[in-house]
Amino acid sequence: MSSALPKPVVIEDVVPPKCVSCKRLVSPDEKGVSFSCPNCGKYIIWRCAKCRKQGVTYQCPICGFEGP
Repeated sequence: MSSALPKPVVIEDVVPPKCVSCKRLVSPDEKGVSFSCPNCGKYIIWRCAKCRKQGVTYQCPICGFEGP
């Protein structure tokens, strides 16, 4: 009889999204927002609460659209 050890369970790392304006991580408990680019719709834009509140501009890395 061989006592086989159970195979380890691999859990993938989850990386929080980054704010496209300030490049910091948007934490799950923060009042950040995500939306598709209003111009091309191909990129999900993430904004942190601070950049949203201050009206910092953002730019879509795919089409270059800039918004408030």
